[in-house]
Amino acid sequence: MRKPPPRRPRSTEGKPAAYEQFEASSLFCPRCRQAVPVRKRLLLVLPDGDKYEYLCSFCSFSLGTKMEFEERNIQLIG
Repeated sequence: MRKPPPRRPRSTEGKPAAYEQFEASSLFCPRCRQAVPVRKRLLLVLPDGDKYEYLCSFCSFSLGTKMEFEERNIQLIG
């Protein structure tokens, strides 16, 4: 039995990321008991990024949350 060749570590330097963020188009709804299309609702605007909630498009049941991180220049007024 032959050994597979050793794996070389993949270098991520200089290569753009293939996927930066995923978007859910449908998720399983326990109330509807099937995969359903979702709506994305903004919950919070935070210094780190925005927090979104995924809702069932039929019964509006919350199916999960997602955090989208981004850098922001924050200035305090005062």
